[in-house]
Amino acid sequence: MFKKLFGLAPKLEQDGSYSPSKLALKLATSATTDFENIAYDQYLGNKSKILVILTEQKNMEMKNGKLFSTGNHPVEALVPMLHLQNAGFEFDIATATGKPVVFEMWAFPHQDEHVKAIYHKHQADFEQPKSLQQIANDIAATPAAMAANYAAVFIAGGHGAMLGLPFDTHVSKVLNWAHGNGLFTISICHGPSALLATTLDEQPFLYAGYDMAVFPDSVDEMTPKLGYLPGAMPWALNKQLVSVGANIINKKADKTVCIDRKLITGASPAASNELGKLAVKTLLADLTD
Repeated sequence: MFKKLFGLAPKLEQDGSYSPSKLALKLATSATTDFENIAYDQYLGNKSKILVILTEQKNMEMKNGKLFSTGNHPVEALVPMLHLQNAGFEFDIATATGKPVVFEMWAFPHQDEHVKAIYHKHQADFEQPKSLQQIANDIAATPAAMAANYAAVFIAGGHGAMLGLPFDTHVSKVLNWAHGNGLFTISICHGPSALLATTLDEQPFLYAGYDMAVFPDSVDEMTPKLGYLPGAMPWALNKQLVSVGANIINKKADKTVCIDRKLITGASPAASNELGKLAVKTLLADLTD
């Protein structure tokens, strides 16, 4: 009753999951974004595609058994895509099995015209994405030919990225292909959880020794008090990444972005605009060199 009175109680959804409390939404989401609509030089080469890996899973079971209504964070997915689109890149949208993309619609910036525009432009692709399993099979058949079409792999954030993707062998195959063929890998917030897929089958972590910006465990530990999460996280992302050799450079959920070799990462939703700008700057410099 106390939590409901002060807006601290997570909201119970129809499927039995919980979305963030009124207070958490007020503190952690916004009706607009800080997206800068920059007119970049257009990339006109062959490697014009970005493979965007999104989750098809919605509910995260917390340690107390409650379900958190999650998915892909819309700002973390769409704002970097806006920058890449402005630079002339196109997108192949994929989920693990080709099921529809799930967004945290409670975090959607409904007054941001740019974000709304790119969401509606690709809505059909979000509803009927490609299957990552099929893409991995195509890569296995013709890895060099596939690499000739792509500049990068982008893994969006949201707690939903921790569902399935870190344990998916097709994610591992795609990341190893990207790494081995000189493609960039871009990720943000909880998205770097997918990088853990490269440790499947007792393989060494592909990004051991890499600097990266990731959403802090300390913030995930704090947010249940505000009703953002309905319970404690099932596992700690930073702790797991560090255990296999990652070097996490940020301590706050802020605008920190990082580039190490061909891995580009951002710390939180607040870093979405900066990540997009860094990704475009880096890709254009590499592809037009």
